[in-house]
Amino acid sequence: MLDAAVSVFGRRGYMAASMDEIAELAGVSKPLVYLYLNSKDDLFSACIGREARALTEAVRAGVRPGLSADGQLWSGLRAFFSHTARHPDAWRMLHLHARTHGERFAAEVAAMRAEIVAFVTQLIAAAARDAHRDPHLPEGEVAGLAEALVGAAESLADWAGATEGVTAKQAAATLMNFAWAGLGDLMTGRPWTPPEEPEPVPVPVSVPVPDPAPRAAPSPAPVAQGAG
Repeated sequence: MLDAAVSVFGRRGYMAASMDEIAELAGVSKPLVYLYLNSKDDLFSACIGREARALTEAVRAGVRPGLSADGQLWSGLRAFFSHTARHPDAWRMLHLHARTHGERFAAEVAAMRAEIVAFVTQLIAAAARDAHRDPHLPEGEVAGLAEALVGAAESLADWAGATEGVTAKQAAATLMNFAWAGLGDLMTGRPWTPPEEPEPVPVPVSVPVPDPAPRAAPSPAPVAQGAG
C-alpha cells in the first residue's frame, strides 16, 4: 500500500491523489486502506516517514569513512543521486509536494533535511580536522557550507530528474566540480577571502529648505468715486 501511495502522491501531488487510485494500484479495497491508515493525511505522513528514513540511510551508508575528504564527499553524493534517481516518485513527494502541503508535512521533511545537513556538517568538520590537524573553521561557517551543499544537491536532483540522459554519476560529478574547487582549497587552509574595500566616506546630506509660502497679492486700492 505504501509503495502504491508513494507512486500516486509523487506523480499527482497530495491534493490530486485519490484513495481509490491508491487502493486500485495496491490491489486492495479502499476500506482496507482506511483500516490500516485512518486517513489520507496519515497515509501521506507514513509515506513521508518511510521515504525520509530510506534517503538518510542511503546517504549515510554510501559514505565510506576510510576515504579522503573528497572521496567521502563523492561517495555520499553518489549515494544521494543514485537513490533519488531510483526513486523519482519518492523524491518528488518529499522535495516538492510534502513541503507545500501543510505545516505538519513540511516539518517532517524539514527534520529529514536537518539530519542530512548535520551529517554533512560532520563530514566537512572531520575533513578540515584531518587536513589541518588544528582546524580553525568556525562552527557557523561549517554549518553554512553544509547548508549550501545540501541545497545545491537538492536543486541538482530536481534538474537531473527532469533532464533526459543525466545519470547519478554525472549529477554527482557536476556538484563535485562546482563545490570541491572551493572546499578543496578550504581544506588546505586557502579559503577565498573578499577583496579589501575602502570604507565608504559618509556624504553629508543637505536638507532642502522649503521656499517660503508666497504672499498674497495686495488687493487693489478702491477707486474714489467722483462727485457730481
